[in-house]
Amino acid sequence: MKDSRVQNITNKMKEEGYDQLLISDPTAIFYLTGLWIHPGERLLVLVIRADGKNTLVVNKLFPITEDIGIEKVFIDDIDDGVKKVLDYCDANGSFGIDKNWPSHFLLHLMELVPNVKLGNGSEIIDDARAIKDDEEKDLMRKAQADDELATDFVKHELSKDLTEIEVTERLGQKYKELGDSGYSFDPIIAYGANGADPHHQEPDDSRLKPGDSIVVDIGCVRDSYCSDMTRTFFYKEVSDKSRDVYETVLEGKRRAMALIKPGVELATLDAAARDYITEKGYGEYFTHRLGHFIGIEDHETGDVSTANHNVCEVGNVFSIEPGVYIPGEVGVRIEDLVIVTEDGYENLNKYPDDLEIIQ
Repeated sequence: MKDSRVQNITNKMKEEGYDQLLISDPTAIFYLTGLWIHPGERLLVLVIRADGKNTLVVNKLFPITEDIGIEKVFIDDIDDGVKKVLDYCDANGSFGIDKNWPSHFLLHLMELVPNVKLGNGSEIIDDARAIKDDEEKDLMRKAQADDELATDFVKHELSKDLTEIEVTERLGQKYKELGDSGYSFDPIIAYGANGADPHHQEPDDSRLKPGDSIVVDIGCVRDSYCSDMTRTFFYKEVSDKSRDVYETVLEGKRRAMALIKPGVELATLDAAARDYITEKGYGEYFTHRLGHFIGIEDHETGDVSTANHNVCEVGNVFSIEPGVYIPGEVGVRIEDLVIVTEDGYENLNKYPDDLEIIQ
């Protein structure tokens, strides 16, 4: 078990008035135990109790031989798994329930203990995961370093008259060569007008034409942590309008990043980029939030948007990725990942962000 993380969760449980949390999300269980278990339709529950009597209830199909510091309880397919979980709970106490727990398990729990307090326990775990510890920060630095190597590889492949599909296939092989376990999300390699689709996640047979923008939004998974970066290049030449769009997006990104420090509202960061892009006449084409939190998952709870008035906290890791997408013409997105530090931020991206033309 990750003892310091479990203790943090336990402390928050007590503050929120929960006697136990029932955690079923494999990602959250990995965060607390270091184990990946993907149970499919079968029951999997990590019971975290305020009194420290923690238990992992798992199907026998997933044998765990190592000592993880808590009791392991194995069940069969024919067992009443929810009833077995209750054997290791305070049945009269309050329950925090994982937001991802299938409803048929939750409804059965409600039948067995109809008069207890139930609540969304995932909020406690999500808040904890939003503050990365030193181990997590180091893992994210390593994942992001691989992503920069992959981005540079893609940039050089773009000069070889390859289709979007061909570049994407070569990217996958590059991640394997780097020792990464796969994509953190479906990669976006988008030429010309395709780049005006912010999530062009189905590469096609398009080939580059002079003047095309090339949106390269890619990420990998290394040691269970995600990377994510976007750079936009141009092929052979760049029009005055495309250059203006690029410089506008770049300045929006830099204005937002200049404000990052503990205590600043996340909405303020979004506004810094969005207001500038609007001032330059492209506001209607900036169609998404400024950023998202990231860690074990590419998109974790928390975002950088006009609706999020939470403040930056030391250890937050999130993207800053303004974009302008003019249908049928040009798309530009530029994305960095940052860690909030005590006096500002650390940019996980070292890759240049100035406009670059590929010959």
